[in-house]
Amino acid sequence: MNPNILELKTYVPAKNFEESKQFYSELGFTLTEAWGGNVDCKLGGAQFRLQNYYNKDWAENFMMQFWVEDVQAWYDFAKPIIESGRHSNVRISEPELVGGDTKIMHIWDPCGVLLIFIE
Repeated sequence: MNPNILELKTYVPAKNFEESKQFYSELGFTLTEAWGGNVDCKLGGAQFRLQNYYNKDWAENFMMQFWVEDVQAWYDFAKPIIESGRHSNVRISEPELVGGDTKIMHIWDPCGVLLIFIE
């Protein structure tokens, strides 16, 4: 029998830990305290550990892909959060159709992590 993996949790950087926690909370993630002063962020089938650590090159090359039911609904929900001015350096792209039937939208979090939403 081969060993099994029960769960994968990636560690995500945060330049301003408190701002990143607030940002992900506003996007609907449930935050719970985790080991080492970090927080676990969970929404539906997605889970990651936000850590109070930042490396510019790593953060700006880090990406997370989320498969969602409705990219447009995510865009409509996230756009006011992005445009609120409460978070520095956040950006959002309008949904676009790629490959004929795949919708995609991008959000950059406060430290440059790229969130890719795909339908």
